Amino acid sequence: MDDKIVGGYECPAHSQPWQASLNIGYHFCGGSLINDQWIASAAHCWQNPYSQIVILGDHHIWNHEGTEQFMSVDAIYWHESYDYQTLDYDIMLMKLAHPVTVNQYVKPIALPKACPTAGDMCTVSGWGNIYSDEVFNPFQLQCVEVPILSDKDCENSYPGSITDRMVCAGYLEGGKDACQGDSGGPLVCNAELQGIVSWGWGCAEPDRPGVYTKVCSLIIFIFSNLG
Repeated sequence: MDDKIVGGYECPAHSQPWQASLNIGYHFCGGSLINDQWIASAAHCWQNPYSQIVILGDHHIWNHEGTEQFMSVDAIYWHESYDYQTLDYDIMLMKLAHPVTVNQYVKPIALPKACPTAGDMCTVSGWGNIYSDEVFNPFQLQCVEVPILSDKDCENSYPGSITDRMVCAGYLEGGKDACQGDSGGPLVCNAELQGIVSWGWGCAEPDRPGVYTKVCSLIIFIFSNLG
């Protein structure tokens, strides 16, 4: 359960304008802006809302680029069925204290109108570790392209651990992975948020794809909270 993106590349600056950094004095998880006042992330990223800020519009995590927006958090909602042991229903919604200014650097990602199909190519982004065997956190946002796997391949990779609220993406031969790219970060397919980085075993290893919260299966939960 390391925080890494392996086999990827530095994202073109500000090409993922929905990408959020959850920060408690340091970056600890990713998130996605889904409208001008709400962030979707993973429930296992929960921290006291009053001790954290959400940073949007960032590319180089340590440099002040003048494009960032620093937001405080008003409230956090997670699914009542969330299970911290199995990571079923691994989603939380964060209401920002006030709306962001939407511009070319900070822009929401669309929610899915339908579930993804096996073979769809998707982009995962995050500031996680880019080497699978040593700790090195990159400063620039990292991206990696991974395909959605079939339910059968997903279940075969993690027998008995996959629920209807999970989707796998990655390569069964290994070598490319979000490896929890940043827990809570986006899996974007065809310009829609189809996944939230949730869990996986090891990093970019054969038959161990990344497991993501399946956003399309939680749309009712999302909209009931967004009001």
